[in-house]
Amino acid sequence: MSKKRPGGESLPSSPSPAPSTATGRSPDREARATTPAPDPKRWWALAVIALAQLMVILDGTVVNIALPSAQHALGMSDADRQWVITAYTLAFGGLLLLGGRITDLVGRKRAFVIGLAGFAAASALGGAAAGPWMLFAARALQGAFAAVLAPSALSLLTTTFTDPKERARAFGVYGALAGGGSAVGLIVGGLLTEYLNGRWSLYVNVPIALAALLGAPAFLRDGSGRRGGHLDGRGALLGCGGLVALVYGFSEAEPRGWTSPLVLTLLVVGVMLLAAFVWWQSRAESPLLPLRIVRDRVRAGSLATMGLATVGMFGVFLFLTYYLQVVLGYPPVRTGLAFVPISAGIVIGATQIAARLLPRTAPRTLMSSGMVLAAAGMVLLSSLTVHAQYVTHVLPALLLLGLGMGLTFMPVYATATAGVPAQDAGVASAVLNTVQQMGASLGTVLLNTIATGATSRYLHSHVHDAAHGGASLDDGMVHGFSLAYRCSAAVLLLAALVAGLTVRPKTPRHAGNDTPAQ
Repeated sequence: MSKKRPGGESLPSSPSPAPSTATGRSPDREARATTPAPDPKRWWALAVIALAQLMVILDGTVVNIALPSAQHALGMSDADRQWVITAYTLAFGGLLLLGGRITDLVGRKRAFVIGLAGFAAASALGGAAAGPWMLFAARALQGAFAAVLAPSALSLLTTTFTDPKERARAFGVYGALAGGGSAVGLIVGGLLTEYLNGRWSLYVNVPIALAALLGAPAFLRDGSGRRGGHLDGRGALLGCGGLVALVYGFSEAEPRGWTSPLVLTLLVVGVMLLAAFVWWQSRAESPLLPLRIVRDRVRAGSLATMGLATVGMFGVFLFLTYYLQVVLGYPPVRTGLAFVPISAGIVIGATQIAARLLPRTAPRTLMSSGMVLAAAGMVLLSSLTVHAQYVTHVLPALLLLGLGMGLTFMPVYATATAGVPAQDAGVASAVLNTVQQMGASLGTVLLNTIATGATSRYLHSHVHDAAHGGASLDDGMVHGFSLAYRCSAAVLLLAALVAGLTVRPKTPRHAGNDTPAQ
């Protein structure tokens, strides 16, 4: 006897499927065998990945509050102190693409451990620095190892969580740390500086890294690196050289001005090198950045949204820190604690709202809504005065900003990394981190230029008022900050528009991470 399919094919009447001639097993067993079971240790793996992510993001701001203390202790000049920040951002932003491809070649877990160990050692070296240049070298080493650690952490997360609901929860945690780590860094930096000393802003990374190193062998699961692959040396030189030139050009634009010959040269050279990099990647046999990763419209839209979001958002930490400390007279610890609401908003937005809605809501809806909320927070900040109260004027804005960032970053991370082949997961993660880093660098310089220019013009036009007890330096600073906040709001609204027009309406499905590139 045989049964008929709706299409007319005969099926055997046996209750058990016929065994496969190739393996002797039934087809449904073969199907189950080819579908990897969820890693039973995946939530512990998330904890390890989250520790590493927190450390990298935190390190971007924890040193800022400790910088005056470090400058005094090591005898740094005002001209040289910027290298404490610049050395890290140059190495991190410039080497991310290389770090991502190294992750794919040597294996995600191995790259993760290497990045963690190197970052911890560099942090200890920086904490023990006997002079300025030793600290600068340690910060550059931190950035270099972070360029391996960040993409390996994100790619491990991408390949560990495959179920849509679990993936949303995991990326909710990751997005909360990515968005809130900077604010946490200000809090930790203030506490360490006030109650210990500036060196602990670097030493604090060592116990965090050691905890993650202890958990990595037990909880992280990953195969070996890409067999038969090799590093694209020419692409590495072009891509990393172009990124370093752009990051350095952005960092020098603030003290020297945009018309400085050095700044213009760096920016032009950076653009030319990146153009040559793109040309070479289309021809290289084993490219550093396979262009298929960025040609996808949805992924490109997510990357553009991330870039614009970080351009618009990053100024809030810089300007609000100055506003709270200089204008309102807050001490470092109180300044750090003032940022707790934005961290809380990010955690709620990413883990409790976006993570729950993403499996059944269009990613572009979450991204656009988040950017509109954040823009509203920026508009509130633009109305601050020298006599504003924290609870009634600053707090509502921070809550809106936090919710907006959480709603945006979580679906951006999930969408930009969905469907990437396993062998390209590292470099795809590196591209996202690079866009975020470049957006932060460009946003800080652009918004700071706008703010300082507006402050100078305001003070110049109100010089007679100042002589009669009217306008003061605080008035000028607040005026400059207000203009920068309005510009930030405009950039965030542009990010909302980009997300709405480019990101697909359907929730991203995790597919293809374990299949070869086509």
